Amino acid sequence: MEASAPGRARRGWRRARAAGSPLSRAAVVLVVSALVLWAPPSVGYLDRLPRSAHLPQDSVKIVGSPNIPVKVYVMLHQKSPHVLCVTQRLRNSELIDPSFQWHGPKGKIISENSTAQITSTGSLVFQNFEESMSGVYTCFLEYKPTVEEVIKNLQLKYVVYAYREPHYYYQFTARYHAAPCNSIYNISFEKKLLQILSKLVLDLSCEVSLLKSECHRVKMQRAGLQNELFFTFSVSSLDTEKGPKPCADHSCESSKRLSKAKNLIERFFNQQVEVLGRREEPLPEIYYIEGTLRMVWINRCFPGYGMNILKHPRCPECCVICSPGSYNSRDGIHCLQCNSSMVFGAKACL
Repeated sequence: MEASAPGRARRGWRRARAAGSPLSRAAVVLVVSALVLWAPPSVGYLDRLPRSAHLPQDSVKIVGSPNIPVKVYVMLHQKSPHVLCVTQRLRNSELIDPSFQWHGPKGKIISENSTAQITSTGSLVFQNFEESMSGVYTCFLEYKPTVEEVIKNLQLKYVVYAYREPHYYYQFTARYHAAPCNSIYNISFEKKLLQILSKLVLDLSCEVSLLKSECHRVKMQRAGLQNELFFTFSVSSLDTEKGPKPCADHSCESSKRLSKAKNLIERFFNQQVEVLGRREEPLPEIYYIEGTLRMVWINRCFPGYGMNILKHPRCPECCVICSPGSYNSRDGIHCLQCNSSMVFGAKACL
């Protein structure tokens, strides 16, 4: 995505610099200081809410299958849905004297367990789900269809996966006309620019991180050489999965706040073009090159988690744990750490 300014600055900047127009280095400080004054007003503090598209919560009930293990997805540090010790057919039937027993990766589960509880009807419910709780869970059911019939036995398997939200962030690149590449003015400008960008998004609980900064000499079209700074920086949310979530507004979601931060940054670069376009004095030595701002939306899993739509069709955009406990069936666990980009419209898996 390209961020272009509403008002175009003079197009002769590069040609003027290539021709060697004398410009004041002190003007660099003046331009950056002026941009601080034109920065947009701060936005009220927002905190994080879980994504609206969460998978099943505690009100949802999951039934088993007598043929294959059923996959269950539980968000990290959250309560799980109810995992029933019955099939869909048995759920709609009367069971005489049912008896339920659950076994997990660490052995038999008792009803008094603080992290995995068994209800009076045999449902398994996890509290504050942790990575180590992922794995195969087996329910043993004994029951009579009628009082006259003999006891029947049923064994149901579930593979329970921890999942977490992807790490969302925007990655920006921008180019600035620069002082000579070994100049201290470039380093000072870089620090000041990062301070301004960080201040812009601070009240949105977002942070700006410099990923790369390089100075290169560029041969212009039909002109001479000029020095340019190539900046790459990211804008991400300061959310923590275990942190408090006092805000109940929909706009508190991480993606909403990141979108606002993106708009502030695009506006900031547009304002630089507008300010320099109205300028009658000689151009500063360091200035933003109009039309060079690029943005990519990144959607990446944390280490140990991955996206795999083939293995997890019910959770295609979830970052699912790669190794759920001791599960080693032929079904296997194929983990792909993915990086989604809006620029290409597809996931690039690592």
